[in-house]
Amino acid sequence: MNIDLSTLSRNELKVLRTNIDTALAQAEARDRQAALDAAKAAASEFGFSLDELSNANPNKRRGMRANGSLSAPRYANPDNPEMTWTGKGRKPNWFTEALSRGTNPSEMEIS
Repeated sequence: MNIDLSTLSRNELKVLRTNIDTALAQAEARDRQAALDAAKAAASEFGFSLDELSNANPNKRRGMRANGSLSAPRYANPDNPEMTWTGKGRKPNWFTEALSRGTNPSEMEIS
């Protein structure tokens, strides 16, 4: 299928773009459904439903605790207490800047 886009008017190009966006959305929905059907079939081969497998531990991948909550914040920004950090992962800029000003990490701990 060859379409010479240079011969189309601006309005024709807009209609074409709308049609393409619609067709892409429909193709994605078809692919998503096909993937879901394949996953259900694969799970059933092992005697499981897809829901059983996908909900086995839904929080594990997101660093969440078993009760579904995020890790509790351990430190608060002395200049803005709403900015918190759990103490895990990369140090936020406000924490690093406070350390460079001579603030002791224990002073930023949340009681």
